[in-house]
Amino acid sequence: MPDILLHLVPHIASGLLYAALGFHFWNTRWRETARPVAPRPMQIWERAAILVALMLQGTGLYDGLFAAGGMRFSFSFALSLMLWLAVLIYWLESFRSRMDGLQPMVLPLAALCAALPVFFPQVHVIANAGAWGFKLHFLAAMLAYSLFTLSALHAIFMGFVERKLHHGKLNTHLASLPPILAMEALLFRMIVIAFSLLTVALGSGIMFSEAIFGKALVFDHKTLFAFASWGIFAALLIGRHVYGWRGRIALRWTLAGFLLLFLAYIGSRFVSEVLLGRI
Repeated sequence: MPDILLHLVPHIASGLLYAALGFHFWNTRWRETARPVAPRPMQIWERAAILVALMLQGTGLYDGLFAAGGMRFSFSFALSLMLWLAVLIYWLESFRSRMDGLQPMVLPLAALCAALPVFFPQVHVIANAGAWGFKLHFLAAMLAYSLFTLSALHAIFMGFVERKLHHGKLNTHLASLPPILAMEALLFRMIVIAFSLLTVALGSGIMFSEAIFGKALVFDHKTLFAFASWGIFAALLIGRHVYGWRGRIALRWTLAGFLLLFLAYIGSRFVSEVLLGRI
């Protein structure tokens, strides 16, 4: 088999496994049924299957990012890595908190992003990738992106459950979920951690901009979107602490902040690499 196809196998295999697991969790956790069913926590084999998908995708990411020496990156690898970290964080968090119901949202999205490097294989070499300032900036940024992705999906899912609850249309599976207040507490715990990581990412970008990017900090659209997102999440956390914001208000602010953060890097790289053909 040609080397290029061997490089694609982990991306394809992990994408297919994520998709199959997403369908399985929808079928067993979300699907409407008239039969009374008992709550179904994650089974051992389900956890093991997610771990296998994570290992497959991680192998493909490592090979694509580091196998040729140095570090290469692109919007497709950024999205794949972001969802890989999101699924990993979700998988680890599920051991201590009930995150039932998120699987049919997280796993199909992970399947899509895992396969992106197959369709958009173009990468560019990252300069100064060995500098510790870059490593701090990159790690904090990717973890922040991943946690905010989970937070956005969690907020959407909470809004969905809340609407079902208000209309009295909760099926047996959804009725077995933790109380809305417990789900909301988990949401804000993720946002606090993600906001702290985003602060580190922005702070390290300012302090080590010349060492990381070879030039002083430029206030372009990416930087402005990132700082605008930081401001939105800061306002959300202040509003939560001072005014007790929750429910739809928290949902809207979370999604607005996530959208701006997504546009800050992923959106700009997509336009540059795919629409404009710049690497």
